[in-house]
Amino acid sequence: MTNAEFNEIFRKRTRAFAVRVFKFLDTLPKSSSVNVISYQLGKASSSVAANFRAFCRGRSKNEKYSKICIVVEEADESEFWLTFTQDLNYGDQQELTYLIKECIEILKIVSSIKNKLAS
Repeated sequence: MTNAEFNEIFRKRTRAFAVRVFKFLDTLPKSSSVNVISYQLGKASSSVAANFRAFCRGRSKNEKYSKICIVVEEADESEFWLTFTQDLNYGDQQELTYLIKECIEILKIVSSIKNKLAS
């Protein structure tokens, strides 16, 4: 698989993750605490997808490294908010388990990319 092919597949994967998170957020009960979680998780998960897209369009190694660092940070934050939601027992726990698993896989992949670019 070429880098371009991987990037296209992973762009779609990160976007699908963000879409699925947003759909999950729409199922949560309405409360002030859920509003905080929804806002933070929505921003972080969509930032994973948006910044991976920006990484793919990076014009230099430094620009790509900067973007992938943001993706790692936002994926880590997404995982925090997903597990925090799970700790509070909010929402469909089966869907939440899937989202956490997918988020951790995305985090491992982008961390690996970051480490390769740093060397």
